[in-house]
Amino acid sequence: MDGGSGAAAEGDKMGFDIGGRLTREELAWELVEVFEELPTERINELLAKNVPFETLRFLSVYADDFGAANAIEGVARKRLANLLVLGYLLRVLEDRLIDDGDEPAEE
Repeated sequence: MDGGSGAAAEGDKMGFDIGGRLTREELAWELVEVFEELPTERINELLAKNVPFETLRFLSVYADDFGAANAIEGVARKRLANLLVLGYLLRVLEDRLIDDGDEPAEE
């Protein structure tokens, strides 16, 4: 992960720093690490709580159409929907972190 520090520095210049906490790249890596450790049941629970069913269905259909249109086959094609869902979750997490950072601290 440290090998991408140049990319992280570039992201900081482009305004991708999430409230002074993590860059987008760091946040993405953290999310991936969390997902790698979760059992399937917990992943399903996380999806049910954070991604509307219609969105999951849309991402699945879109991934299938995209894979077909771009001649993506095999394992890569099977993982397209998962990649889209992960991207969606990352965006939801970013939005929540930004919203949390905007709220004044309670005294």
